[in-house]
Amino acid sequence: QVQLVESGGGLVRPGGSLRLSCAASGFTFSLYAMSWHRQAPGKERELVATITMFGEITNYLDSAKGRFTISRDNAGNTVYLQMYSLKPDDTAVYYCSAHRRVGVNGPKYDYWGQGTQVTVSS
Repeated sequence: QVQLVESGGGLVRPGGSLRLSCAASGFTFSLYAMSWHRQAPGKERELVATITMFGEITNYLDSAKGRFTISRDNAGNTVYLQMYSLKPDDTAVYYCSAHRRVGVNGPKYDYWGQGTQVTVSS
């Protein structure tokens, strides 16, 4: 049974930090690129960061560059999102996903987690 389980969300003050984790099981983790997405209330889901199978390439949403870092531990089947200098606009439910293929319209996400809430507020 495939599972992606996010953790590490919570309430943090502006300027604070959080590290999100996504534990994967039920599939060969090292064969998949992994991504973090977020969805704020009333907004569409947006891609925050992606990391390739062995971590050699990472990509970020412009607003996340310099503040967020995606990393992965293939031995532990876990992907992380370290977030610094958090802003109220970062408030959202954060989801991780796994994909192997990229189509003409972008990645074809195979698996999704259930999400973890991040709230940035004073």
